[in-house]
Amino acid sequence: MADEDPTVPIICEACGTETRVPLESLADTLERHNENRHDGEQIAQVDPEIADRIADLVADDLGLLEEE
Repeated sequence: MADEDPTVPIICEACGTETRVPLESLADTLERHNENRHDGEQIAQVDPEIADRIADLVADDLGLLEEE
């Protein structure tokens, strides 16, 4: 399992779908889905809970959450 690429959950409430895609193809998959199914409107997205957690980790890593 260590050889597998990390996957990210994406959801599309309009289509009622949820899936996991490899991190390396995330942007292309979202763009393709939204272009083909929703005329380019950004409907499908990374699971909001996961996106929030990633944002928190990045902010912490960059020191943005540290009090002065």
